[in-house]
Amino acid sequence: MVAMVEFSAGGVVVDGAGRTVVIVPTRRGADGSKVLALPKGHPDEGESTPDAAARELREEAGVEAELVEKLGEVRYWYQRDGRRVAKVVAFFLFRYIAGSTADHDHEVEEARWVDLAGAAATLTYRGEREMARRALDRTAVV
Repeated sequence: MVAMVEFSAGGVVVDGAGRTVVIVPTRRGADGSKVLALPKGHPDEGESTPDAAARELREEAGVEAELVEKLGEVRYWYQRDGRRVAKVVAFFLFRYIAGSTADHDHEVEEARWVDLAGAAATLTYRGEREMARRALDRTAVV
């Protein structure tokens, strides 16, 4: 069986108070539980990875942000329709400019600001917790 490869881009946006935006997507985890996650999604055709991450921040979290730097990539496997999918998500650090978490799209049940250290401890997925920790280590550049 040939595995599929899927690519997404996401962002850790930090405001002046050292907080980041986290989301609760409408889609549940594999066990049916709610997920606490970072905004992320697939790039549109012809869209750069950082631009895709910034767009996902606007759509899923309602905020405008300025790119600071790439934080790294998270890689994992999952199953969809009986096929293995290799997933790669590139994450970027952003500086908050404007917007309200109340302006998120229909794919998100809730978007909210949380302390960056808290996000590094409570995000559902290990790889996203690592991206929040990396952002926390770099907050001097934001």
